[in-house]
Amino acid sequence: MQPTTHAPGRLRSLDFTRGLIMVLLAFESVELYEHLRSAVPAHSGLQPFLAQFFHKGWHGWRFWDLIQPLFMFMAGISLSYSLTRQQLQGVSWNNRLNKILKRAALLIFWGIFKRISDPDWFAIERLDVTDILTQLAFTTLIAFFLFSWSSLRQAAACLLLLVLTDTLYRHFSAPGYQGGYTDGENLGNYADWLLFGQKSRGYVFINWVPTAVHTIAGVMVGRRLLSGKNPLRIMCGTGLVLLAIGQALDYTAVIPVIKPVASVSFILVSLACCLFILSLFYYLIDKRNLDPGLAFFSVFGMNAIFIYLFFDIVGRHWLNGYVAMVLTPVLHAAGTSAALTPVLCSIATFALEYGLCYFLYKRKIFFKL
Repeated sequence: MQPTTHAPGRLRSLDFTRGLIMVLLAFESVELYEHLRSAVPAHSGLQPFLAQFFHKGWHGWRFWDLIQPLFMFMAGISLSYSLTRQQLQGVSWNNRLNKILKRAALLIFWGIFKRISDPDWFAIERLDVTDILTQLAFTTLIAFFLFSWSSLRQAAACLLLLVLTDTLYRHFSAPGYQGGYTDGENLGNYADWLLFGQKSRGYVFINWVPTAVHTIAGVMVGRRLLSGKNPLRIMCGTGLVLLAIGQALDYTAVIPVIKPVASVSFILVSLACCLFILSLFYYLIDKRNLDPGLAFFSVFGMNAIFIYLFFDIVGRHWLNGYVAMVLTPVLHAAGTSAALTPVLCSIATFALEYGLCYFLYKRKIFFKL
């Protein structure tokens, strides 16, 4: 890696994309997508569009399946900028490691703590070890240890993680488990049972092994941006190759696209989409100097982890219901239909949460892990 000779400035497209992710997650936490889907007639042409804001399920992918990969990809770019800044400030490797270890510990804690509404949230068989924060703790550690490697070696490490993942899933066998990519009977489910006594289906704990590729790729992109080289051509070209390979693996049924276990084909397809999305916003915002609502989204993006926790803990388990309790009688008295009332309550809740974010943003109060 060639060291940069100047402190890295802010990447405006990164702030925008991170903020966009948080706004989309905010809409999900106030149940806006669910209420819209219920309010729109089943035969409406809007239903296929709204379906994109829900997970596909076991096989295949939709837009909503890209949110976690984007989150981890953006975290990798942020990590690249942060570590470069620390290097230029003379922070030793040991001190940088201590910071990363503390951050990983906090991510794991908050990823588990956010389920505090469950009376047995701390029981090991009930721990939510598949939360994005828990997964990010492990992928960040891997990306940190590979940070000083050359881009070629980092790419090789990504390939090794993907080959290892597919090999283990493909050849895994245990009594009572069918193996392969069978929901509820694969390697990930077996690992959940061994580690936590959980009889899981769908998402599994060891997803952090293949999804580390998203964070490592983010570090690689961040380093290229810091080098001053235009990343657009290589990001778009790489994205096209990854998308073609991932879709071909799925189409031929060699490796199906399965997000719950982060199959190799899903990692390739989702990483390609991450590269396309960042390329678009980087071109519009950083190169063309356009402003597609940057200030609005930055209000969320500057406090991403805090806002994510607030949405999931306070919003989902208290504020959503409180706003609905207050507004529903008022809306009914005003003649609002039963289908539209929950939608308006969700929008009102989002407005309150945005107000909180705006207050923190204007007061320059930023919570960092």
